Amino acid sequence: MYASEYGGNGVGNLGGVEAKPIAFHGRPYSIEVSLAPLATVFFKSEGK
Repeated sequence: MYASEYGGNGVGNLGGVEAKPIAFHGRPYSIEVSLAPLATVFFKSEGK
């Protein structure tokens, strides 16, 4: 995402993130992701 090879700072999500049992917006789990300014993201569940 922020690849240093392309002028970024090397910060990213390393290809994926896992939900943690921290409740947020009425849901029992949440995730924390790094996003580029003006980014668009799509999430796909690999669980149930």
